[in-house]
Amino acid sequence: MELRHLRSFVALAEEKHFGRAAARLHLAQPALSQQLRQLEREVGVRLVDRSTRRVELTDAGRLLQQRALDVLADLDRTTDDLAEVAAGRLGRVSVGFVGTATYDVLPRLARLARERLPGVRLDLRGELLAPGLLDAVRERSLDLAVVRPGAEPVDDLEVTPLRTEPFVAVLPAGHPSAGREAVDLAALAEESLVTHPSGHRSAMHERVLAACRAAGFSPREVLEVSETATLVVFVAAGMGVALVPASVQALRVDGVAYVPLARPETVELALVSHPDAGPAAAQVAALVRAATEPVP
Repeated sequence: MELRHLRSFVALAEEKHFGRAAARLHLAQPALSQQLRQLEREVGVRLVDRSTRRVELTDAGRLLQQRALDVLADLDRTTDDLAEVAAGRLGRVSVGFVGTATYDVLPRLARLARERLPGVRLDLRGELLAPGLLDAVRERSLDLAVVRPGAEPVDDLEVTPLRTEPFVAVLPAGHPSAGREAVDLAALAEESLVTHPSGHRSAMHERVLAACRAAGFSPREVLEVSETATLVVFVAAGMGVALVPASVQALRVDGVAYVPLARPETVELALVSHPDAGPAAAQVAALVRAATEPVP
């Protein structure tokens, strides 16, 4: 059954007149009559009663009219949806975030997507570690990842720098430097340091230790935690101090103070995507860039 036959039949059923239906379809009237005969032969029943000057539908014709309207409406919706998919305005996109971007970038992205891409369903996963995020993008279990670049090779992925932001010290609320406008990192040399995992599990660990070395010391004790929220809670419990990107200040925890460093140290944030990411992922990537304006 050809779609053009269904469209012609619907026009005839609505106009109830061969001449008007043919004009609406931009067909010659004999061509419309021929299409109707072909359709009736195909379905094996008479669809219209030609015994009067007006075209009247048979019971089978009325049933076919309703079914044809449903089919054509579904086809039109599908055509529209396919255009939306091709434009990146419809689909599903999964985005992973390192812990230090979870409390700042993730909620901003969610708000922007609701406003600007209501047809795209987002799967947002926070508090992940950079190496695992990179592997997930490679394996296509994630479309995009917001990471802190480290030593991990990324030549096979698309990497877009997002912003550079300063470190801030996370101090227990009762710490002598908690109320200051800035703290000298060297003044924290005797404190236990709470940080993200070492080795290749987190890009943040080595970056934090490099900042300490630049200040002239190595921490006397290092406590490793996987999640940024846990890191801040450990500081609130008096188990040490920490260095985090300034955006982590979006994570509000009682019992801690975020204090800028007297001598700024910075860390990068980047967006990673697969080279074959689809149109919807490209649209969401643009929103990620909009959600990562430089932190003051």
